Formats: sequence, structure tokens, C-alpha cells
Amino acid sequence: MSFSVGVAVLAAGKSKRLNLDISKILAPIQGKKLIEFVIESVKSVDDFSQMKTQITLVVGHLREAVEAHVSALYPEIKYAIQHEQKGTADAMRAYFNGHDSNKNFDYTLVLCGDTPLLRGEDLNQLFLAVKNDSALEAVVASFCLDNPFGYGRIVAGKKQGLRIVEEKDADSVLKKINEVNSGIYLIKTSYLLKMLESVNSNNAAQEYYLTDVFQEDHPVKSICFSEADSFLGINTLRELEAATRILRCRKVEQERAKGVIFVDSQRVLIDEDVQLSRGCIIGPNVCLHGKTQIGANVSIEMGVVVKDSIVDEQVNLLANSYLEGAHVRAGASIGPFARLRPAADIGEKCKIGNFVEIKKSTLEEGVKVSHLSYVGDAQIGAESNIGCGFITCNYDGINKHKTEIGKNSFIGSDCQMVAPVKLGNNTFVAAGSTITHDLNEGDFAIARSKQVNKAELAYRFLKKRI
Repeated sequence: MSFSVGVAVLAAGKSKRLNLDISKILAPIQGKKLIEFVIESVKSVDDFSQMKTQITLVVGHLREAVEAHVSALYPEIKYAIQHEQKGTADAMRAYFNGHDSNKNFDYTLVLCGDTPLLRGEDLNQLFLAVKNDSALEAVVASFCLDNPFGYGRIVAGKKQGLRIVEEKDADSVLKKINEVNSGIYLIKTSYLLKMLESVNSNNAAQEYYLTDVFQEDHPVKSICFSEADSFLGINTLRELEAATRILRCRKVEQERAKGVIFVDSQRVLIDEDVQLSRGCIIGPNVCLHGKTQIGANVSIEMGVVVKDSIVDEQVNLLANSYLEGAHVRAGASIGPFARLRPAADIGEKCKIGNFVEIKKSTLEEGVKVSHLSYVGDAQIGAESNIGCGFITCNYDGINKHKTEIGKNSFIGSDCQMVAPVKLGNNTFVAAGSTITHDLNEGDFAIARSKQVNKAELAYRFLKKRI
């Protein structure tokens, strides 16, 4: 059975309980926004790419920010405006009124924009139900709770169908029912349009409930899921944290299945879009963020933070190093306590040691910057050795300037390069030098004040301690 599906994502609410100055669906979680997880769950439905589909967000509160964020990632998505938040049925009227083409789909899938734990495999079960029974007018995802307070109850009909009674409208008998409504529905569009015409606000909340389209005298049913986690809606910061923990556990299991070793997975933060490879060893208190890519057999020690960086295979990231927007190539060693800033490109088998900061610089294969140095706006040739306390003086107060050091060069300890300056291959700079002029290939440079010894003058300064 093949059919077309319009997807309505309800995202217009204010959510005062979340206590944020942003739209709820733009709340951050696992390196993304809530709404991104919902959209991705739809896109991961088994037949999504083969079906005729269209996702439409029903927006309202802070809609400009919502549309700007979503459009940048998913330009194909459409929007409908719910000017007043008068209930879920009112939101669906806005969905159809916003785009007449939404009325032409065989089915309408209704989702909430604040359910980041929803998975394509959950939605697959709803699609499977209508494929197996074409007479069904609608299905609702449900689950059971020991304490169902606050949820709409699934009330089975005597012959067929069901109805959904909201908490505020339920009597004491109905409140004992523990099968509850998830807020996720797959409904025949023709049936939904017809039923929306008669939905009213005669209820305790004086809102237009979409649940009213489920009635006992129609072929509608619930699909009861054994796990409730997938349908957790985010209304408070506590729920946001709870959802984050679940997503984090899912991510760890996903990576572990690929052959990633976790020393202590309870103390690791890995964003959803991070890519890990087989044989990686992830220590405790490691944070991997953004679009980070980690190659095979990389060792990441305790306390390392990596953001939007590429780390090739066989790299060692030593304890408490911080990488952002960097590229570390195969076999390199970084840290401990090193910082790689944006556009740091560290070549194969390089060694970046403790308390070294690299920014917008390319280090070719085998370069060593072992300790206590700053390298900014620089190009350093292969196999060059940079001594302790090295500084590129790249900023003159107005502009940044480049330092170039050739291959197989040796820079002694406590040297400064006053950029712009260029050193050829096989150059040698003596310790304690401040270099302000270019060096040709093979040059030796020493640029420090002449030492002068004053016999016994030290006693003048040391007499109080002698």
C-alpha cells in the first residue's frame, strides 16, 4: 500500500514553564535544538523518501526565530501560522488554512515539536497499522503509566473506536485508566478535515481539542507502546535534562556498537552529530561537541574537550586539552593541557605539548612544539623543532601578520618572531632571540643583548640575605 503524507508539526506554544527567552522548540539539547530531533525522526521513517510528503511547522510564539533556524537547515519545510494558541484542533485548522495543498495528502501525521526522543521506528508502527488495515480512519500512539496524572486517557469504545478524555475533563473513574495519549496521530486527511468542522471548545480548558476527532463510533484505534520515553514532551528544564540523559545513553550505545571503548560512559558528553570510529578509547569527563569527527584508534584522555574539529586516526589527545575548529592529522600527539583554536591544522606525527596554544596555523609533518608556546597565524615546515617559551608576535595592535618557518629548522627556547617574518629551510635561531628580519635557507640567527659581568656587584643587592 502506497500513500502520501502531510506532516504537521505543532510548534506554536509559549511554554512559560520552561522559563527561557527563546521558543521552546529551539531549546538546546545534545548539540542541536529540540525541533531538529523531531524533524529527523520523520525523515528516518522507513518509506519517507519513497512517499510523497511535506513537513509543515505550525508556528506562533517567536515564529521569526523558529523559521530562521529551521529554514537554514531544512529549506524544504513550510510554515503555517496559528495566531492565537486556542488548542491543538485550532492549530490543525491553521495548518490546512495555511496551505490548501495539505488537504490533498492521503494521511496527515501530527507531531509535537517538543518530543526529541521520538524515533523513526516509533512512527513506523503507526504507518504499519494503516497499511495493514485500510479501513482505519486514525491511529494514536499511546503508552501506559503508573501515575497518568496530567495526560489524556484512552477510553476504549464498547464496539469499536475510542475516545480521548483530557485530565481536566475526566471523572474519577476515567482518571484510573493508565493508558494515555502521546499527542502523536496518523489520520486520514479526508476524515480529519470532516471532523475538524464539528470540534468545539465545550470543555474545562475552553480549547479546541484535536483529540475530539477520535470517537467511539468510528474505526480509530490506539497503538500502545511498551516504552514511554519516546514520547516525553519537554515542558520544564528538569524534563529537558532528563531527555538529554536518555539521548546521551542512546548515543553511547550507538557508538559502542561500532567498536568505541568508553572508560566511564556515565561521565562522557557526546553531541548527536559527533562521529566516532572503531577502536577509539574515550576517557572520563570527555566532551565531544558539534560536528566533530574522530578517526579510528584515537585515544582521548580525561577532561579533553573537542568542538567542531577533525581528528584523524591514531592520534593521542592527552588530558585536559581543548580543541575547537581544528584539524589534527594522523599519528599526532596533543597535550596535556594544550589548546588548539580555530584553523589550527596539525600535521601527521606532530607533537603539541603542555601549555601550547595554536591558532590559525599550519604545522607540517613531524613539527614539535613541546611546551609553553603560542603559535598564531603561522606556517611551520616539516620536522622543525620549536623550543620552550616560543611566541609568534602576530598582532601589531591593528592587524594580524604571518610568521613562516621553513623545514628542518630549529628554534631555541624563549624566542619571539615579530611578524611578518619569514625563515627559510634549515635555519637555526639561538635561544633568547627576538627575530625581526627574514632568514635565508641555512642561516643562523642570534638576536639578544650582550652579556656583561660586573665583578662582586651582586653583594650590593644580596647584603640583606648574607
